Amino acid sequence: MKYERLKENLNRLGLRGIEINLDDYLGLIEKKEKSVTEALCELTDIELKLMEDRSFRGCVKAANFPFLKTMEDFDFSFQPTINREMMYGFKRLDFLNEGKNILFIGSPGVGKTHLSISIGIEAAKNRKSTYFVNCNELLMHLKKAKIENRLESRLKHFARYKVLIIDEVGFLPMDPESSKLFFQLIAKRYEKPSTSTIITTNIELAKWDEIFEDAVLANAILDRLLHHSEIFKIVGDSYRLKDKQFEFRED
Repeated sequence: MKYERLKENLNRLGLRGIEINLDDYLGLIEKKEKSVTEALCELTDIELKLMEDRSFRGCVKAANFPFLKTMEDFDFSFQPTINREMMYGFKRLDFLNEGKNILFIGSPGVGKTHLSISIGIEAAKNRKSTYFVNCNELLMHLKKAKIENRLESRLKHFARYKVLIIDEVGFLPMDPESSKLFFQLIAKRYEKPSTSTIITTNIELAKWDEIFEDAVLANAILDRLLHHSEIFKIVGDSYRLKDKQFEFRED
C-alpha cells in the first residue's frame, strides 16, 4: 500500500511533524478544505518548526545552563535599578557582534545569574556557541587540566565559545594559581572577534584585588574585561527572600 510506504518513508527520514499530522491534512484535502499545495506548505512549516525547536534544545543543553529563565520571566518591577529596555536590547545580540563583555555586579539574589542566562539563551537560540560555568567549577577544570599537561587545550576550549558566562566571580577566594589561570583565560578571549564574556560578581570592581590577592593581576584582568564592556550594578533586595522575614540573632 502506498499509504503505508509513505508513512514508513516519513518515519525513516525523521519527518515526525509531517508523519503525525499527515492524516489530518489528507482529510482536509479530501474535503477540499485545503489544496495539495497548501497542505504541503503547512506540513513543511510544522516540520521546520520542530527542527528549530530541536536545534534550540540542543544548543541550550550544550550551553550547560543550570536553569532556563528568559528575559520575560524577570521581575523588573522588583529591581527598578535595572534598565528593562537595555536588557531587552541584548536580545538583538549587537553586544556580541561588537565584541562587548557584560558585567553584572550586585549582592546575592538580585538577578545577576537570571539575566546572564537570559542573554545566553538568546545567543544559543541564534546558534552562537554559548557556555555557562560557575567560576569555582571553571577553575577546578583548569587546575585539573594543568596537572594532566593539557592546560593549553582546555584554555582554547573555553576561549572558543562566542559567549562564555562565568558566574559568581569572587564568591569564593582564589589562591595564586587560580588567579593566574583565570587571567590566562581572560587574556586568551581578549579581542577575539565577535565574542563576549559575561561575568556575574558580588564584589565591587574596585575590590577585585581582594579576590585575586594581587592588585597588579586584578588590574590586568579588569583592563581586558572592561576595554569593551557594559557594566550593570544592581542595587536591591534578594528576590529569593522577598517573601521571607527573619532576623539574625546575636548570641
